[in-house]
Amino acid sequence: MTTMSKGETLAAKLRDMLTPQHLEVINESHMHSVPAGSETHFKVVVVSDAFEGMTAVKRHQLVYGALSEELGKKPAHGGIHALAITSRTPAEWAKSPEANTSPLCASKANAAKG
Repeated sequence: MTTMSKGETLAAKLRDMLTPQHLEVINESHMHSVPAGSETHFKVVVVSDAFEGMTAVKRHQLVYGALSEELGKKPAHGGIHALAITSRTPAEWAKSPEANTSPLCASKANAAKG
């Protein structure tokens, strides 16, 4: 039996709940002060008809609901620490097919400044 990565698990849950036309699950842990190989910080880009007529808050609540198990646990126990969300309808994505940009965490940004 093959174990899915946390990113694969998140993607499967989002596919099951939102049947997206476009889905990206990006592990951004390397942008933060965590050990190499961590799966604690993610960005998801979800394009789904399910978002039609919803506010950004309602869209995010749907995503949080799909990932409630991972969001409800501490990272040391299989959870995730941070989740950045870009949620669009297909029409919105067609007009602007770009995800929101995630910043480096403060300690990484300060280290990059030198």
